[in-house]
Amino acid sequence: MRIAFCILAGIVAAISVGPAPAADFSDPEWPCIQRKVERLSLGIMWAQPVPDGPLPDDLREVAQDLVGTLVLRRVPIEDAETLIDQFVAETPRADNGVLGQIFRDVFTRIDNERARLIGGISRYSLAQIDAARRIDDLRVKMDLLMAQDEPDFDQVDEIEEQLDWDQRIYRDRQQSLTYVCETPVLMEKRAYSIAQALAKHLDAP
Repeated sequence: MRIAFCILAGIVAAISVGPAPAADFSDPEWPCIQRKVERLSLGIMWAQPVPDGPLPDDLREVAQDLVGTLVLRRVPIEDAETLIDQFVAETPRADNGVLGQIFRDVFTRIDNERARLIGGISRYSLAQIDAARRIDDLRVKMDLLMAQDEPDFDQVDEIEEQLDWDQRIYRDRQQSLTYVCETPVLMEKRAYSIAQALAKHLDAP
């Protein structure tokens, strides 16, 4: 598995673009250049204390509608900021505690979705490692056949066809993996941006 993973890791590194943190391949199930951070920290993004319990009854419905929209990645962060501004302007009771509870709910939903995605990436990685091993095995088998005095060219053709198919699938999946590896980082950045947009409306202590 170590050899196959090294092949996988090398391909990931070769097709990734832009600056990235140093890779950490200590986890054989993690193929991404970005470091594996399974859970984010609420306290790093939100320094204010957050009240325990649910949002106030009279604000819960409208606040949860806001939360549901803020977590959607298809909603541009600029639009999210506008929605936050509108909510605060229309909600006199949106004090520091309420804003903190809103961010807590946004953070929890983003963090849970991000954790599920990271688990999926790990499973995807194992499938790619198995695919890399199968490709290596086919190459070895074909080399052994071709080294015979009278190679079975029918069998060689069969292996070559399977090898071509497996490599094509591997490359297609690898391109998808590059995009997927960036998604946890984008989700973390979204959570931080929402925290900053909400924090603009905090009252000074």
